[in-house]
Amino acid sequence: MASSSEQKFSLWTLMAMVVGSMVGAGIFSLPQAFGRATGPFGALIAWTIAGVGMLMLAFVFQTLSQRKPNLDAGIYAYAKAGFGDYLGFLSALGYWSAAVLGNVSYFILINSTLGLFFPAFGDGNTVLAVVISSVLLWIMHALILRGIREAAALNNVVTFAKIIPIVLFIVFVGLGFDLYTFAESFWGGEEVTFASVAGQVRATMLVTVFVFVGIEGASVYSRYARNRADVGIATVVGFLGVLALMVMVTLLSYGVLTRPELAALRNPSMAGVLQAVVGHWGAVFVSVGLLISVAGAYISWVLLAAEILYSAAKYETMPRFLAHENARGVPANALWLTNIVVQVFLILTLFTQYAFRLALELTSSMILIPYFLVAAYGLKLCWSGDTYDQDSANHRTDFLWAGIATVYTAGLIYAADFTHLLLTTVIYGPGTILYLMARREQGKAAFMRTELALFVLAAIGACVGIYLIATGAISF
Repeated sequence: MASSSEQKFSLWTLMAMVVGSMVGAGIFSLPQAFGRATGPFGALIAWTIAGVGMLMLAFVFQTLSQRKPNLDAGIYAYAKAGFGDYLGFLSALGYWSAAVLGNVSYFILINSTLGLFFPAFGDGNTVLAVVISSVLLWIMHALILRGIREAAALNNVVTFAKIIPIVLFIVFVGLGFDLYTFAESFWGGEEVTFASVAGQVRATMLVTVFVFVGIEGASVYSRYARNRADVGIATVVGFLGVLALMVMVTLLSYGVLTRPELAALRNPSMAGVLQAVVGHWGAVFVSVGLLISVAGAYISWVLLAAEILYSAAKYETMPRFLAHENARGVPANALWLTNIVVQVFLILTLFTQYAFRLALELTSSMILIPYFLVAAYGLKLCWSGDTYDQDSANHRTDFLWAGIATVYTAGLIYAADFTHLLLTTVIYGPGTILYLMARREQGKAAFMRTELALFVLAAIGACVGIYLIATGAISF
């Protein structure tokens, strides 16, 4: 059922999956997130680095979709093909965890937005907020169980609808742009030295990763593509369009409010920026746009989360029960597991002070290893010459793209805060139980020697992380 012709996606649908996945909560929080970290100069450098790095990664996805068309759900399948079963599993688990945490951040931001008008919602982590989020979660769950094609069609409509308020924000803020205000914050309000600028740029790296998560949307759903070549086109075109929107939202905001004023805004901070230009209705307008945007992003991300579990189970890296599809071709068990875990994390937000920021940073941290493994597989393919023996025309270009993408994603891991990397092991370590269940089903040895070393490292990190959380050394 899932692979029938009526379930196949067009280029526009695949592009909507990319745009719908990338344009969610993150873009509405950019003014405050960048204002807290840097000024316009640092923002320009950060977006240049992130733009080039992620564009190279988009090119790698495009190349791999053409050279390895048999590998479905690319971000997981590429890691497994290049580096073995356990790293493939970790890539799938990391990506799925990022999707789950991303969905949690969407619910938090929906309720934080409502908190602008109804104080009982607070910053999105009050009891009322969690109850409302839970109701919405299971309504969407029931909708998606009706069919992947229906959910994807709804995503197309919502993706178009949520771009409109962002474009109008850019127009109004552009008209209210003040060059003096922009210049006042240009250097970030700090001494102009290499160290200060570098520190500012590094502070934005997890933010840029978060807003770019979703670039692989078309690749994950490659098994549904009518034409496999459309996967790469959708990835690159969707990325470039979203990048342009994000850069304009960030830089234009510095021309309305100073860096300290931007940093002090509550999320969705785009609302505060537009309100400073046009009055209170601007905050209402952005808030409505955010609610539409986040609803669409949630649809994209819950589909991606379920799909990655389904594909990993189909290729025997996750337990078999996750490969079950219902009568409408939906990976139902994977969807149930995804939304149950989202529900658990929603409840946990009651005990965190900065729930949205924590969800944002952990989402970014969890996606780093999957992205690095995709880039490294592209580089490995070029290095070995696999698939290039009959078609060497783009070998050097592909080598360059994969090399830059690998360096960039490795740099992101280096730039990430140690605490957040440690917290990822709290998921990777215990999550390996799913891998062990799959290996037992197949009657295979649990680990190869190098894989065992990776597991031991993840397990030690998980134990340390849990201990530090329990003792209060790591608090939220």
